Amino acid sequence: MPTITINDKVCQYEPGQVILQVALDHEIEIPHYCYHPGLSIVANCRICLAEVWAPNPRNDNKLEPIPKLLPTCQSTAGEGQVVYTDSPKAIANQKAVMEYLLINHPVDCPVCDQAGECYLQDYAYQYGRGVSRFQEPKIKQLKKDLGPHVLLYADRCIMCTRCVRFAQEVTGTSELLVQGRGATEQIDVFPGIALDNELSANVIDICPVGALLDKDFLFQQRVWYLKSTPSIDGLTCSGDNIWIEHNQGKIYRLRPRTNMDVNTWWITDEVRYGWKFVHDENRLTLPAVRGEDPYEQIEAPLAYESAYAKTNELLDAAKHIAVMISPMLTCEDAYLLARYALEHDAEVTLSIGPVPRHGKDKTFPGGFTMYAEKAPNARGVRRVLEKFSANVLDYEAFLGRLRSNKGIDTLLITGNYDSDWVTEDLIKALENRTDRAVILIDTLPTALIDRAAVVIPGATWAEKAGTFENVNNRLQAFDRAIKPIDYCKSEAQIALDLEADRTGEEPVVYGAEQIRRTMADVHALGEFVNDVHLPPEAQTVESDMEIVEL
Repeated sequence: MPTITINDKVCQYEPGQVILQVALDHEIEIPHYCYHPGLSIVANCRICLAEVWAPNPRNDNKLEPIPKLLPTCQSTAGEGQVVYTDSPKAIANQKAVMEYLLINHPVDCPVCDQAGECYLQDYAYQYGRGVSRFQEPKIKQLKKDLGPHVLLYADRCIMCTRCVRFAQEVTGTSELLVQGRGATEQIDVFPGIALDNELSANVIDICPVGALLDKDFLFQQRVWYLKSTPSIDGLTCSGDNIWIEHNQGKIYRLRPRTNMDVNTWWITDEVRYGWKFVHDENRLTLPAVRGEDPYEQIEAPLAYESAYAKTNELLDAAKHIAVMISPMLTCEDAYLLARYALEHDAEVTLSIGPVPRHGKDKTFPGGFTMYAEKAPNARGVRRVLEKFSANVLDYEAFLGRLRSNKGIDTLLITGNYDSDWVTEDLIKALENRTDRAVILIDTLPTALIDRAAVVIPGATWAEKAGTFENVNNRLQAFDRAIKPIDYCKSEAQIALDLEADRTGEEPVVYGAEQIRRTMADVHALGEFVNDVHLPPEAQTVESDMEIVEL
């Protein structure tokens, strides 16, 4: 491979790469604002300029300096080149660019949401002069409401134009433009056209300063208090890689996590803002048994003891059990619940819950696809259940089986959707036989609660670790971001607790990695060890539980 030397470090590169890309690949810092790997190159911020020496083929390939500083984001790397970003000429340029950018920039750092993750702050410290020579009044710009999710603080903008290029090249919607000239130049929307596409909030992530801000996150939390946990989109089938950012058990925002094989650098707005049900004030938090008085919060252990005993009693007495596993659950949840049901009924009917769909799949000009299927793990749940049964029913077939009254007298149903998912068809199917016992594990109140003999509160995907299989059959593991709220438990932990209650043994504490190994060893699901894509190392919530060998 050809080589180039950057700041005395010899770097190999792929032909066609620009110097900045080579530097970033080798963890060499070159300051930059306008460059983004997912957007076209415009070289307008000028802070990445560097001194380049190149071999002269007419002079025995002797290294000679190129007279002018070159933008490393736009200059193609060449064999034998030597690049200096720390030479006197390059440093002088960096200081000049920083001084120019800060001329009209307000001193908003104490109140700016971008403080703590702002390129302008970092580069002002690393490459700036440290003292302002500007004495004239700063030009003031108005704040602008660009759309349902994005606010523009125009006087903080450094005109990198990342957002404009994103709207033109990635979404193809072109709502944003550059208006004006010189010091009065600013980002704006076309008259009467709001920034309201399905990927609009990605401009917040790519803005290197505090110009484009998230309305939902505005003034909510200082970023240095947030912990970031690698996770997977728990709302759609896309399997987008995300960071869940949280503090003290509360989620504050979701951001995209780069994965070039899945979602590249972007996520949809529905994924970014769809987590609110995790902290819904109506979340189910305590088990309930029909005919028993509701338990108080301090009686949570008694509530679980009663719910587990009643559940095992109903399943032990059942002639035929049907289990409906929600596509919102993890592969590990599905495995443990199916295994538990089979302990009671070797001929258990296994089915997958309803898979929501909204609209049609949509592929944007930049190549990103937004999927109509709004369930993260329909394929993973089916993959697991088919190891237990050759006839796994879909939701419609399950309803048909219930309507036919073919022997099913006890149902174990899971929900975990982000809204009321219970359809009229399900209620009508259950009304065919009022003597059917329903055991419900869910997160939010639904029409099924009044029909259930036992209700056990489950945990959302952000409150547990597990594995999802996306629309392209890619298995991806994710970490638990926050502990389950109040007294909720993951469906996997509920299954393990129910098994322990039935046998009288000590409960086993759920560990996703251990369960994946068990799935591989016992049921030949080797992909759950060999093919699962694990998240990178990140700062996560430390477990207060000991993982017990299964």
